[in-house]
Order: sequence, then structure tokens, then C-alpha cells
Amino acid sequence: MNIVFAGTPEFARVALGRLLAAGFRVPLVLTQPDRPAGRGMKLQASPVKQLALEHGIPVAQPRSLRLDGKYPDDAAAAREALRAAQADVMVVAAYGLILPAWVLQLPRLGCLNIHASVLPRWRGAAPIHRAIEAGDTETGVTIMQMDEGLDTGDMLLVEQLAIGAEETTASLHDRLATLGGRLIVEALELAACGGLTRTPQPAEGVTYAHKIEKAEGAIDWTLPALLTARRARAFNPFPGLSASLAGETVKVWSARADAAIAPAGSVPGQVLAADASGIRVATGDGVLVLTELQRAGGKRLAAADFLRGHALTPGQVFDSTAGKAD
Repeated sequence: MNIVFAGTPEFARVALGRLLAAGFRVPLVLTQPDRPAGRGMKLQASPVKQLALEHGIPVAQPRSLRLDGKYPDDAAAAREALRAAQADVMVVAAYGLILPAWVLQLPRLGCLNIHASVLPRWRGAAPIHRAIEAGDTETGVTIMQMDEGLDTGDMLLVEQLAIGAEETTASLHDRLATLGGRLIVEALELAACGGLTRTPQPAEGVTYAHKIEKAEGAIDWTLPALLTARRARAFNPFPGLSASLAGETVKVWSARADAAIAPAGSVPGQVLAADASGIRVATGDGVLVLTELQRAGGKRLAAADFLRGHALTPGQVFDSTAGKAD
């Protein structure tokens, strides 16, 4: 079976690695163009491109696949490469480009997507982050037959996964990537013998996982402590939570909601106590305990270590909006 693989980040690299380890032939990989990254902002190949090159697989990096779009030459070149690959199926994982109808229809078995949620919950760009932010206790991976809608295609394989109480996007991402790699191998093995069954997605329970914006990391102290604590986990490693005190921006990487009620007279963002166990801050509903923080240009530190170099006094109030994140 000839497989064209389309993907870009680490989540997709794990899946491509599993396909190669399982012995599938991959004559072509599609991935996003190289992007500036790091302190030097040098062009960097995506994790998928790096793995493809290690295995000697040809790589195409079109800026668009729309033949009538802004980059028609890119799309035309990609079409010729796809036709030459003679793929039976395209596997897509966090690719980052919309697939027009001609791409979906080109492979004999169509295009299969590895989506990091149990559809139809959390269709869209950021299903891992949004599941944690919402307080979900379960998520999973859906192998989906792609159509022209946004994650609306029929489900082929689904497996659920529990979300741990202290789970971050970083840790859940890694577990889901591993699960996705295993499921796509299973799906292709079933497809090879005609054993895949398509199941339409339920009409009920549709939610959308909108892309994470950097600005969402600014702590709004008027929100409930429980929601902000979930966001600290959901936005780890990106974009992280940011708070500002006396004009200095501080990243908050770990926090928990305290069952205590903020004392009468306190205002959202006011420091109530600061010791080795954490920095207790009043919110719009409840108390948030900051347990891992980072000053601009510094390292992530547990609250006890942070306070040794940045003493906080009860009564101080964090600014109403966060400064720019590092």
C-alpha cells in the first residue's frame, strides 16, 4: 500500500514514525514550509520533514493546495507530485493546510485524518488544549475519513483516553500522539483487507476547538480560580499564563484552585499570602495558588525558590492585564 503522509508538528512525526516502523511504503511527504524559530529566528524544518529526510523520502512544502488560490504554482506542483506518488491513501495529521476536493478524491481510499479528540467533540485546531481548559475527564483519538467539512467526516476508529487531574497539554499531547500512531497503523491494516467500517458522527455534542491565541495567556483575575488553574495546564507549554506585578511580567506555569473563599474586602489579583507552599491570590471566585513561576529571562521555579529572589507582600495586587509574554 502506497501512503502519502501530510503533517507538520511532533504529533504528526510520531504517526509517520509508526507507519515507517510498520513497513508501509511512503513515497511522498507533505509538510508546511520551513519557519523561522529559536532566538536566531533561523529557518527550521518541521519535525515531519526532518524525519522524512532521515529516511530519504521526497518532501513537498506547498504554501497552498488551492489551484485557484494565492499560490497556484505551488498547488499545481503538489498535484503533479501526488499523482506521481500513485498513493492508495493519504494520511493526514496536524498538517495545517485545508485539503480541497481534488486532494480528497485523488487517492483510491481517500484521506484519513488522525484527530486528537473523540469526535464530534472538539473539532478544529486545538482539541488537546480545549479539552483540558474545559475540565474534560476523557478525550481520545478518532481516525476519520476526511470530507470537505471541518472535521466532519465519518469515523473509522475511535479510542478513548482518561485525562489526568494534573495533566498538561504537553503530557496529554505525547500520550495522544502515541495512541494516534497505533490507531492509524491499525486502520490501514484493516483498510488493506476491506475491514474498515464508516460511522457517521453524532449530530449531538458538537464543539469547536478554536486555535490558541497568545493573548489568551493573560490572566484575568476576575475569572474563577478553577478555570484559571485549568488554563495553566491547558496553556503549558504554549502560550503559558502571564501575570504582571508592578510592571514586571511573570509566567505562571502551574497553579491550583483552593477551596477557601477569598476574605471580605480583598480584590481580584490581590496577594493573600506567599510562602513555600505557593502564592495565594484572590480571584473573582475563589483563591488561586501559584506554584511554579518564571521571571522574564529566568528559569521556571517552584514558588519557594521564586520567592527567595522576588519577595511578595500580602496586599500587593497584580495588574489587571498581563504584559507581553516572553
